[in-house]
Amino acid sequence: MTPRPALERPIGLLHATAMVVGIIAGVSIFVQPSEIIRYVPGIPGVLAVWTAAGLLTLAGALVAAELASAFPRTGGLYVFLKETISPACGFMWGWAMLWSMHSGIIAASAVIFGRSLARIVPLGDFGIRLAAIGVIVILSMVNYIGVRQGSLLQTIVTIAKIAAIVLILAMVVLFGSAARSTPQPAAAASTPFHYFVLAVGAGLFTFGGWHMVTYAAGETRNPERTIPRALLIGVLTVTVCYLALNAAYLYLLSPQTISGSNLIIADAANAVAGPRAAAAVSALVILSSLGVLNGVILAGPRTYYAMATEGLAFRWLAAVHPRFHTPYKAIVLQMVWACFLVSIGSYLALFTAVIYTEWFFFALMTIGLFRLRRRASYSPRFRAWGFPVVPLLFAVSAFVVAAIQCARSLTTDPWKTALGLLLVMLGLPLYYLWKRPHAHH
Repeated sequence: MTPRPALERPIGLLHATAMVVGIIAGVSIFVQPSEIIRYVPGIPGVLAVWTAAGLLTLAGALVAAELASAFPRTGGLYVFLKETISPACGFMWGWAMLWSMHSGIIAASAVIFGRSLARIVPLGDFGIRLAAIGVIVILSMVNYIGVRQGSLLQTIVTIAKIAAIVLILAMVVLFGSAARSTPQPAAAASTPFHYFVLAVGAGLFTFGGWHMVTYAAGETRNPERTIPRALLIGVLTVTVCYLALNAAYLYLLSPQTISGSNLIIADAANAVAGPRAAAAVSALVILSSLGVLNGVILAGPRTYYAMATEGLAFRWLAAVHPRFHTPYKAIVLQMVWACFLVSIGSYLALFTAVIYTEWFFFALMTIGLFRLRRRASYSPRFRAWGFPVVPLLFAVSAFVVAAIQCARSLTTDPWKTALGLLLVMLGLPLYYLWKRPHAHH
């Protein structure tokens, strides 16, 4: 009898770290500073928001690192929730990932890629969507033919992206004093707490995706040690880059200019190098969107594969390609659905309506760690620093951020928010329907 194809383990520390950095450091760092400064107009407050977002992300990464060392297998957060909370909770996460959160990130990043490309090559709306669909298909096929190829591409793109950011910072150091505008002092009024939390939430959105490296644990060499190290190195690297970029923005531009900017990196580059820097900025945004896209496309199918191997999704999603050793059917399903979302233009409604719900799941993941620590036989290779204070702080912060974001969404767009919550909650009855005998055959 021919043995069933299995996943390979080509991902090492460099590739895993590149995955963490490449997914986190996406295009939002070039946009979100404008959103944050609207909530917290003072320069010290802005830097405090970014520091808080970085520290909270690090706290979450510590929790995920310990859970990854305890459950070093394919599936990431789905596995953590299933093993520490309940299989139903894990199913709901995977359900929301496929139909909204994860596929929405792919669709949104692909459209941003298309719009950035349109700054260099003239494209209409149809052309932008076609470019978005094309890049999803191309990167999906790269990951289809092997995780080695996908992780290598991720490493190359991430190194190039970090090099570009370092070059921008070097230009600010060398030429920034001549280009610096005279900052207008921001109002000295104190910032309400809920505004600060909303600003931190916007910052945390910019740090999104830090947990996705855990999805590919089954294809990582020595995952008990590699994934925790990649998470810590990656999150710290991104935090330093984000603080440096925001310091550069605040040095070059006034708070009022930042607040009114649609693409803050373009305004900063224009201040240093003039209008001709727009093409270079567009290239950097394209590079960043490619890094996010490739990393997310690589990570997502591993969850659907894990769910299928454990009987919580269609069994055909557990198929491993006999030659390429990848979960190829799960990759194709994700590709088709993300392309469909781009084509009908509804990705934004799906994505924005449920993105805050992932923070409820992060809080549940942390509660799962507390439950796990009570098991007498529990002995992971890595333990989260500062337990129980740091994980508890992360769990409470995750609940607060999710609740405030949810309340704000219900106020601004109640129908989409209710639809998004309903979509996630629909996973619970579907889980029990799925678990009925022969329900998924």
